Amino acid sequence: MSKKLVAWFSVSGVTAKVAREIAAVEGADCFEIVPEAPYTTADLDWTNKQSRSTLEMTDLNCRPATTGFVENMAQYDVVFVGFPIWWGREPSVVDTFLASYDFSGKRIVPFCTSGGSDVGKTAERIRTLVGESACVDTGKRLGGKIQEADLKLWTEGLKL
Repeated sequence: MSKKLVAWFSVSGVTAKVAREIAAVEGADCFEIVPEAPYTTADLDWTNKQSRSTLEMTDLNCRPATTGFVENMAQYDVVFVGFPIWWGREPSVVDTFLASYDFSGKRIVPFCTSGGSDVGKTAERIRTLVGESACVDTGKRLGGKIQEADLKLWTEGLKL
């Protein structure tokens, strides 16, 4: 049986809720990706070309500082990575997390929360961040109100 971790970034709490539900279904450990400087409402104003999130998402090499770290990442075989979709991809703070560890030989299962956007080409981008030695699944968009039975069907279908 593989050792699993669910790591997530959440601003509104929706992704955090889904992540904790996945962890419960999978018997996985949890890790919250926390930015060193929390995002304010003004930071998240996607209509403002000078807002923090707009500037971060425009710079594909941006790596906002985070707090905390996963102790002994080597113990995990499968890492679920959850996030809201911003500008059609994972937030830059998630990139900081992905660039901070060696994912060689691990399976990464991205999942996102969004009112309408799907996971898009996020898996391709994650592959470029973690390297070819990790297996990165296509990923899945999960709504904020997902039934436990549906989560089980999805994770069983992953054949972890």
